[in-house]
Amino acid sequence: MEQFVVSARKYRPRAFEQVVGQGHIAITLENAVKSEKVAQAMLFCGPRGVGKTTCARILAREINRHSMPDAAPDEDFAFNIYELDAASNNSVDDIRALTEQVRFAPQVGRYKVYIIDEVHMLSTAAFNAFLKTLEEPPAHAIFILATTEKHKILPTILSRCQIFDFRLITVEDIRRHLEYIVADQGVEAESEALHIIAQKADGALRDALSIYDRVVSFCGKNLTAARVAETLNVLDYNTYFTMMEHIMEADIPQLLLQIDKILADGYDAQYMLAGLATHIRDLLVARDARTTVLLTVPEDVKQRYISQAQTLDYGNATDALTLLSDTLSEYRASKAQRLLTEICLMRLASLGLDPSKKKVLTT
Repeated sequence: MEQFVVSARKYRPRAFEQVVGQGHIAITLENAVKSEKVAQAMLFCGPRGVGKTTCARILAREINRHSMPDAAPDEDFAFNIYELDAASNNSVDDIRALTEQVRFAPQVGRYKVYIIDEVHMLSTAAFNAFLKTLEEPPAHAIFILATTEKHKILPTILSRCQIFDFRLITVEDIRRHLEYIVADQGVEAESEALHIIAQKADGALRDALSIYDRVVSFCGKNLTAARVAETLNVLDYNTYFTMMEHIMEADIPQLLLQIDKILADGYDAQYMLAGLATHIRDLLVARDARTTVLLTVPEDVKQRYISQAQTLDYGNATDALTLLSDTLSEYRASKAQRLLTEICLMRLASLGLDPSKKKVLTT
C-alpha cells in the first residue's frame, strides 16, 4: 500500500507565489531577496498554521538560489538550512551549541540559514546567551525565528530582529485553495461544503487541510454540504434559515420541535445559540446593499440572506443579539441549560423580528 501523505505536507508551497493569504509578506521577502537586502535576523509572528515555517523554508532556499544562479532548479540547499525546535531544545547548552556551529562557513552556497521554531519557548538564560550572536552574526549566517506568542519574547531580542506579522487567512482564500486541491485530486465538492471547512479552520490553512483529509475519508469523492456538516458536527445554513423562519413567524411549537431534534442529534446548545447569533448578524449585514460585501458566504447562500433580511426589523434584531449574548454568558453557570436555551428562543420568537408575521401560542 502506498504511503499516504497528508494534504498539509503534499500541498506545502515551494515558492513565494504559492503562499496563500500572506501576499504582503511573500512580496516583501521576494523583493528583499532580489535586491539582496535580506536582514540577518528576522522574526515571523502569527497564529498557528498560517505559513510562518513555510515562508521561512522558502526564504532559506531562495536566498542561496539567488546567490547561485547555476544551481539545479530542484536544489533545496538542505545542507545550508538548519531547523531547531525551541520547544524541546530550549536550554543554554542548546543555544551555545548553535552559536558554536554558526562560526563555520557553508560548504555550498553563500549562506547558512537557521530557522528556530517556537522561539518563545527558550528560557531567559538561553535568550541572553543568544543576544550577541543575533546582534552581530557572521556574514554568512541568517536567523529566522518563528513564534505564535510574540509577547513572550524579550524586548532585547525583538529590537535585534526585522519583524513580520502574519495574519489569519480569510475564509475566501482558504476556500479557493481547497477548490484547487479538490480539482487536483478529482474530488467533487459543493462550494458550500468547502466554505464550511474553511470556516471551521478559523483562519489556519493547516487546520483546513487536516479537516479536508478527515472529511474526504468519511465522504469519499463527493463532498456535499450536508455530509461535511455531519462529519464536522456543525449545523449547516439550512438549519439556521429554518430556525429563523420559525422565530420571525413566532411559530413557537415548530421552534421547540426543531430545538428538540437538534439536541437529539447530539449538537451542543451553546454552539447552536452562538451560530444563531452569527446568523442574525449576517442578516443585519444583508439588509443594506453597501454591507453585503461583509458576508463571507457562497453567492447562493448570500442571496438567501438578502431575501430573509428584507422583512427583518432592525431594532428588534439588535435586541435579539443582546438576548443571545446574555444567554451565552449565563449558559455555563446554568444548571438547567436546555430550559435556558428554550426560554431564550421563545423570547426571540416573541420579539416580533418580522412585524408582519406573528402567531399566538395556543393551548
